[in-house]
Amino acid sequence: MPRLARLDIVGVLQHVIVRGIEHHDIFSDDHDRQRFLDRFASLLTGYALAFNRRYKRSGHLFQNRYRSIVCEEESYLLELVRYIHLNPLRAGMVKSLDELDHYPWSGHAVLLGTRNLDCQETK
Repeated sequence: MPRLARLDIVGVLQHVIVRGIEHHDIFSDDHDRQRFLDRFASLLTGYALAFNRRYKRSGHLFQNRYRSIVCEEESYLLELVRYIHLNPLRAGMVKSLDELDHYPWSGHAVLLGTRNLDCQETK
């Protein structure tokens, strides 16, 4: 069965989702996280190739292709932002909201103004 075409329209806000193969982590350390951000423009292919070279592995890194959900309603967008920004807290990567306010691998600190991230605009 053929895949459904992705909606790719300039100016349409989308929530993009991708999962590591077999639910494995796709980052081993801060170097991997930074490399992911550096390669954001050619995100999936470029990062997967670099990760595989670094760890002398081959094959897929991500499970399936990415999914995207169009954000048509402001209420959905607000809930989505809350969900995404609280993920490090729910996953136990930080222990408190105060720690989340300074966590370097989330856009939450960027929105609060405690960190700058080139690929994230706050306007």
